[in-house]
Amino acid sequence: MPINIADGLPAKQILHEEHIFAIEEDVASHQEIRPLRVAILNLMPTKIETETQILRLISKSPIQVSCDFMRVSSHESKNTSQDHLVKFYDVFDTYREKNYDGLIVTGAPVEHLPFEEVDYWDEFCEILDWADKHVFSTMYLCWGAMAGLYYHHGIEKKLLPSKLFGVFPQRLCDEYSFITNGFDEVHNMPHSRHAIVDAAAVAACPDLQTLSEGFQTGPAIIATRHFHELYVTGHFEYGRDTLAEEYWRDFHKGMPIRLPENYFPEDNPERQPIFTWRSHANLLYRNWLNWVYQMTPYDVAEIPSAIERLAEGTWDLAEKFE
Repeated sequence: MPINIADGLPAKQILHEEHIFAIEEDVASHQEIRPLRVAILNLMPTKIETETQILRLISKSPIQVSCDFMRVSSHESKNTSQDHLVKFYDVFDTYREKNYDGLIVTGAPVEHLPFEEVDYWDEFCEILDWADKHVFSTMYLCWGAMAGLYYHHGIEKKLLPSKLFGVFPQRLCDEYSFITNGFDEVHNMPHSRHAIVDAAAVAACPDLQTLSEGFQTGPAIIATRHFHELYVTGHFEYGRDTLAEEYWRDFHKGMPIRLPENYFPEDNPERQPIFTWRSHANLLYRNWLNWVYQMTPYDVAEIPSAIERLAEGTWDLAEKFE
């Protein structure tokens, strides 16, 4: 949330240079407030677990958020009951004429496939095109991040010789970014994937900025310049035991699986993992929701025009906080 300061306070300029929302009393008195509207495109097979993880992080923000769940119609979910999907999810067609402040696109266990071979790829691309015009800011997670970077910016993923699996340190690249404001210089993030983003291609793209990265993981948090798109290549939403459950699931199936790195104390899978990424996960979602809350128009019907002006650099609030 922003801090309310006296009109003309000298600290205002310094706070704005540090990308801290500080509004003067006159502006605050005219500020219009409403709940944020956030859609969640849940592509994970474990839909109920993923719902809970993401909603847990959203709930830590003091901002009121209304959440709607979206699913693709071109893929049949085999791990979630149809009753649950019918009751709580809507297919993309019902969203086409709607506007949202935020969209969260989850990962999916399909990174071993070329993007175009994913059975719902065409519908996925339609959703991204819709979001580009109807959603003020979209957060892409894991496979969703790799797919979004590929579709929007032509950045290829690179398959890894073995699964990137564990909790890895990430180095903060911009301490004054709205999105990573308050992050420690090094933070942990869980990763569980078979592919990696091409770091050189990200660095060469003028529309993108890397906010945190790791030696083993590559770019961890990437954003467009005005945060219309936010890419998180790991799994900040994971709970304490999620990697352990993945490990034991594959272990009991007899699949080749190694211990997740930097996760179990003394690499003993019988011991409870240490939850070393929780505070930064909460902070990322708070920062993102706060940025959206401050920048999105009060009238949701104005979101498409605000997106256009954001890209042009003529959106009033964007100029105000630059």
